[in-house]
Amino acid sequence: MNAILRGLRQQPMLILLVFVPALFITWLLQPEAHAALFILSILAIVPLAALLSHATEAVAEKTGDAIGGLLNASLGNLTELIIALTALKAGQYLLVKSMIVGAIVGNSLFMLGACFLVGGLKYRFQEFNRANARMQAAMLFLATVALLAPSAYANADASPALSQFIQQLSLGLACLLIVAYGLGMYFSLGTHREVFAAVRSSSDTEEGHEVHWPMSVALTVLAVVTVLVALVSDIFVESLQAAAETFGMTPAFVGFVVVALVGAAAEIFAALSGARKNRLDLSVGIALGSASQIALFVAPVLVLLSYFTGGEPMNLQFWPGAIVMMLIAALTTALVTSSGRSAWFLGVMMLVVYVVFAMTLFLLPPQTA
Repeated sequence: MNAILRGLRQQPMLILLVFVPALFITWLLQPEAHAALFILSILAIVPLAALLSHATEAVAEKTGDAIGGLLNASLGNLTELIIALTALKAGQYLLVKSMIVGAIVGNSLFMLGACFLVGGLKYRFQEFNRANARMQAAMLFLATVALLAPSAYANADASPALSQFIQQLSLGLACLLIVAYGLGMYFSLGTHREVFAAVRSSSDTEEGHEVHWPMSVALTVLAVVTVLVALVSDIFVESLQAAAETFGMTPAFVGFVVVALVGAAAEIFAALSGARKNRLDLSVGIALGSASQIALFVAPVLVLLSYFTGGEPMNLQFWPGAIVMMLIAALTTALVTSSGRSAWFLGVMMLVVYVVFAMTLFLLPPQTA
């Protein structure tokens, strides 16, 4: 308990935890106050993300940055998976697909770019294991190629059996991508684990790590906070559509920017914290690991689970602009991480690319899923 209290004192932001009970009370007393619930949900997720970051860093201290990054990405994507499932049950397929694209592009461009910028403002150069970055970028490119197939054939053929073909192809691709993701994890964490070891620099010891939670405490906090984030996310999705209309946002923009960034709040906070402490391997592992996990695991799982939600099964056909954005994000990531070094301006360039995509969707959202 003392370890938790010390962690709370180290981050004044955690005072925002008061918004967690405030959100649940408002939801119980005024379930129709969608705009207020929308704002309270975002304010509640921020401190929970900070707490999740603390616990994840404590685990990473024991397991190493590679597994720590994978753990943080998995927990963060669990929240996004819950958000997507809620939207899927409501039949909001455009929102789900926009969230998938937004999570992939946001994690690989916005999150990684922000890490390069934050770390670069404190350190002239930062180094990271480029083998790990190349591996994640290659997996992301693989997923983009797979997602390109249904969309390409959908635009090239207009036969009556097209819908059934797209659904069957999506189901097959979903299974294939899950297998590829599992093999990739076995490769990076098993047979070739030494290749993906974190890069350590002399500045790593300049400042001690703030997190000193025992493993049992860290895992308990991870479990409890993950449940709270899931509950908050459920309220967030319930209030999302009405709040979006109130604030004049389109479903595509909401999914691409708002839902994707809020769902990844825990990962973003942990990645930025790692970059600020010159632990860029942890940051790269979280950002690119999360992006590839969304593309290779979460999206296929959503396709499989859509067969059990009671509605029409979801396919992997995206609008052409979404495929272009994912492809550019994968290529940009591969380009900027090829040297294994980063500086603040690399982060700026990645953030500019992300803002271009977000601005485009805000002004000209896709009309079909």
